[in-house]
Amino acid sequence: MSEVLLEVRDLVVHFPTPDGVVKAVDGVSFTIERGRTLGVVGESGSGKSITFLTVMGLINRKSARVSGEVLFEGRNLLEATTEELRHIRGDRIGMIFQDPMTSMHPMYRVGDQISEAILAHRNVGKREAGARAVEALRQVGIPAPEQRARQYPHEYSGGMRQRAMIAMALVLDPDLLIADEPTTALDVTVQAQILEVIDELKQRLNIGVALISHSLATVADVSQDVMVMYAGRPVERGTRGEVFDAPLHPYTLGLLSSVPRVDVRVERLVPIEGSPPSLINVPPGCAFHPRCPYRFDPCDRDVPDLRDRGGGHDDACHLSAEAKAANRRERLDMQEPVT
Repeated sequence: MSEVLLEVRDLVVHFPTPDGVVKAVDGVSFTIERGRTLGVVGESGSGKSITFLTVMGLINRKSARVSGEVLFEGRNLLEATTEELRHIRGDRIGMIFQDPMTSMHPMYRVGDQISEAILAHRNVGKREAGARAVEALRQVGIPAPEQRARQYPHEYSGGMRQRAMIAMALVLDPDLLIADEPTTALDVTVQAQILEVIDELKQRLNIGVALISHSLATVADVSQDVMVMYAGRPVERGTRGEVFDAPLHPYTLGLLSSVPRVDVRVERLVPIEGSPPSLINVPPGCAFHPRCPYRFDPCDRDVPDLRDRGGGHDDACHLSAEAKAANRRERLDMQEPVT
């Protein structure tokens, strides 16, 4: 069996505000295994980033109500002290943030910023830390790493800055890498290169990866496992083949139906009607029911739990497995293979 690196159990993160309680994360459970990538997909505001910022201990516990368990190699990080979390971050768990331009200090050379992480966690001198920083840049495919290490972030292209962030996250050989929208604002060619770098490093270093994205294509490229989130909760979870080949939840089906494909001719793209709900006023029952074309009586009052309901993998929808299969066939009838 694969080694479980991270297990999250019923994680809840609520933020009290003058306007009400923001239910940013409202009962999230999943596991990440060594050597596998979990793709976490959903619209903006679905709770993806907050979930993993909480895992990293980067949520201000004074302004948030947090409950549940975040077990990293069997230890609950929600009970760890600030000092303990500081040692785990970077050393055992690395994170790539959305925007490298705001995540890197503009006044420090890239090599020095990578060296700083090494000096904070390893008992080495500045010369050795600098050499390790150069090697880290080389491993992520940055040309002339000795020269590039002496440059500032603004002298890098967007793709190179993201590679530098990957180097910084992996320079200490962590067991788990969290990549939060690592291809945002990059062109398609560079996106593919960044995903390839992450996947190659995952296989070579045998680490676990959490890939957070709003893009189904990004998740499909490199993830072995997939979790779809909506309004702070997971609505579908399974392997890549299960979720993409046999989607069960109407939200997942809607996401797939609204994306063009190159292998089939689509009669028309079907967008999801409406907008994501306010996390202060989450609809009762299934949060997706106001936008769902298949809603029926229990959807507006009973919250469906995430479990295997007969479709072969976990989903949170009151519809029967037969109804979900029929809905899927209806959407597929609108597509025909490209010849």
